[in-house]
Amino acid sequence: MKERPHCRAPGSPDNLPFMSRHVAIVTDSTAYLPRAALERHGITAVPLTVVLGDEALEEGTEISARSVAQALQKRKYVTTSRPAPEAFAETYREVAAAGASGIVSLHLSSEFSGTYDAAVLAAKEAPVPVRVVDTGMVAMALGFCALAAAEVAQSGGDVDEAVAAAEKRAEGTSAYFYVDTLEYLRRGGRIGAAQALLGSALAVKPLLQLTDGRIELLEKVRTASKAIARLEEIVAERAGTDPVDVAVHHLAATERADALADRLRARVPGLADLHVSEVGAVIGAHTGPGLLGVVLSPR
Repeated sequence: MKERPHCRAPGSPDNLPFMSRHVAIVTDSTAYLPRAALERHGITAVPLTVVLGDEALEEGTEISARSVAQALQKRKYVTTSRPAPEAFAETYREVAAAGASGIVSLHLSSEFSGTYDAAVLAAKEAPVPVRVVDTGMVAMALGFCALAAAEVAQSGGDVDEAVAAAEKRAEGTSAYFYVDTLEYLRRGGRIGAAQALLGSALAVKPLLQLTDGRIELLEKVRTASKAIARLEEIVAERAGTDPVDVAVHHLAATERADALADRLRARVPGLADLHVSEVGAVIGAHTGPGLLGVVLSPR
């Protein structure tokens, strides 16, 4: 993982009492942390934007994942964009005014978005020191990193300790996912055209993984049911027996996600926390309906 020099989500400065800790944790809306977790840990999420037709809408407040899924099914044009540097600059000013003497800003892989770069630009003008980290992660793989940093900050740790906790969590975290088609990833430039064409030509169902901040093809399976069964098998094998947090993500596939989560409860002996949630509009725009993903994050 490399570290390089708004929806006012729940947990944003407007919703917090005066911070007793000295380190504030900022992330972005693609962490998909539950509302309660943002509030409990005082994490601020800066939103990315979904562009639907000629409308630019903030993830989390102005557009839902389900709206994106419906737009994609109707073959409408959907894309995404990073937050403006000023959105980060405003957030940094607000958390500093609320009592933070340092900020750790943790973001999705720079391979997917310019969000990290926008945060770096804003950090240069922040009233307190800001460490901006490209976690190489996304969704709850990023969320678990933010939670690890926040727990250290809340216990009185400094910026270096909070960054180290996030880095350690990222190093051990893995993410695997199934999509009904590679077409949406191809359109958004998140997977190579050759890989997408191969998948379509062979009529296979792809299993993918997050590797070095990029999406890579893991396996090709002939049917959706076999692909989901194989996803479960991979997760069960790689989870091990030590304590591990698991997140099951989906887009417009609630029943699939709930069923997979139930099976993983029985198959992962070290299961600590299990989160089941629909991804947000930004990730949904690039994966399409039918997404089913699993994040493994050892404690």
